[in-house]
Formats: sequence, C-alpha cells, structure tokens
Amino acid sequence: MGGVFVGAILALALSVTFSWGGDVKGGAGGGKPGDSESARAAFHSPPGSCLLWEQQDAGDIHLVPCPQPHQFEVTGVVDIGDRYPKGAPSPDLTQWRGLAQERCTDGAEKYLGKPLDPYGRLTVSALRPGEDEWNDGARELRCVLQWAGPGGQLQKLSGSAKDEQQANVWDAGTCLALAGKTVGDPIDCAQPHSYEMVGVLDLKTKFKDYPSQADQKAWLDTECSKAVMDYTGGDDYSAQKLILSWDVREQESWTAGSTKVNCKVAAKLPDNTGLAPVTGTIRKAAAPPSKPAAPPSSAGGG
Repeated sequence: MGGVFVGAILALALSVTFSWGGDVKGGAGGGKPGDSESARAAFHSPPGSCLLWEQQDAGDIHLVPCPQPHQFEVTGVVDIGDRYPKGAPSPDLTQWRGLAQERCTDGAEKYLGKPLDPYGRLTVSALRPGEDEWNDGARELRCVLQWAGPGGQLQKLSGSAKDEQQANVWDAGTCLALAGKTVGDPIDCAQPHSYEMVGVLDLKTKFKDYPSQADQKAWLDTECSKAVMDYTGGDDYSAQKLILSWDVREQESWTAGSTKVNCKVAAKLPDNTGLAPVTGTIRKAAAPPSKPAAPPSSAGGG
C-alpha cells in the first residue's frame, strides 16, 4: 500500500490554492509525507480529528488531541467520484479549490453546529489524493478547517473549533508584519511591523443584540482607549505618531458567534496610502519580581 496514503493539502485562505508539492508558508510545501503509521492515520482520520506537523514538507504529519496545538481539524469526508470518475484527469488547483469550497463548506457548518463566519479566522480546506492515488481511482476529499494569517502562514489552533469563537482576533502583544503596504503574518514586535494588538474586547459585554457598526465604533472608541492605556501603563503612544484603531463585526460574524474584536495601534505613511513600519513594542515592561527581604541578622555572642 506504499504511496496510497500520500495526500495533498489544499489551502483555501486568501483565495490562494496550494498543493502538497507547492509552497505553503509554515506548513506543507515541497516533498510529501512518508508512509509511516502516523501519516496513514492522519490521512484516514475521522471527523473530529486534529492534525499537526512541524517539518516544512509536512512529512511528520500526525494526529494529536485537539486541545493541543494543531493546524487542521477534520470535519468530514466527501467523494467526488460522481464528477470525476476513474480515468478522468485530475482537477487543476483552481478547480480543487472550488471543489473543496463546494463540497466541504456545508459539512463544516453541520460539524460546527453553527454558520461558518465568512470573515472569521477559520477557512475551509481539504486533504486531496496525490497524483498516484488519483490515477488509481482515489476520489475522497478529507475536509478540514484551518486558520491562515494575513500573509498565508498557517496558524496553530488549540481546542476544538466547535467550542471556540471564530472571531479573527490576536492575543494582546501580537504584532503583524508589514508586507509592502499590506498586513502580513505574526512577527516579533522588535522587527518592523504594521499593527500591534493592544487588547481584545467582547462586544457582548455591552450589546445583547447585533449593534450597528456606528454603535460599535462609539463604544470601542472609549473602551480601546482604556485598553491601550492599560497596555502602555499610561505612556503617551501618540508621541510615536501611532494611531489607535479597532475591528468591527459584520452581521454574519455576529450570527456565527464572532463577537470579539482587537484594539490595535499602527502608523500611517505621510501620504496616507498605507501603513508605515513600526519597530519595537509600546507595551509596558513587566516590573522585575521583588526580592524577598533579607532576614534580620542574628546577634552573635563573643
């Protein structure tokens, strides 16, 4: 059965499709997984399974418990033999992407038990047969959910997607790279970056029902100002020519349960055509732990 379990990753985030032999930043790119027991298990895993790899070519792909960090969560298995019988040529990458969106999206929503947030962190992807398996008649797609950063790098998830908000938020202290004039993937804040996340707020702490974006902005104007002051320890971040901004949520996101938003700071280019690079964090450094008081010296007898 050698080679039968070699699959292909189809990443759908950002309207870019990657094959197993393609270039998926931080994920599967070049090469293919071996025929180890762990790879076989990964490529035949049932819905509810979570998959992790660390090697650039994903050759070490294996099952992990979903509470542990992982890149993929399997939501279902679909057969596309009705459209592509044995002997049919393999779809090109654009067709693969369309197939996965068409055949996996409804199943992902049934798996989640709620709508898939079209603006959220989770996107539909698929493990597809490799070329040899396709020629042998394999026609199954293993549908998965993933989280890809703004630059396409797959991020690690922890916990089942069923139990997590889909809101596309980052932990406070996260900085996102600057890719030209656009936003990239997470990067060390000591490096030139676009946004620095200074807080995470939940709109549901204020609003019971979906608030208009005007109402969201009015509330976040005040609350994000508080968040950045806490983050900086009261330092004047505007002295660095930084501006405070925040996310707002669409109705579709709210319906899917995405109610959290980021407060963030960035700098604009002088001509207002995009974001300017910022280097270093504005976060208040944690105070070093205080040393315990020295015990009183005992009086010595002479």
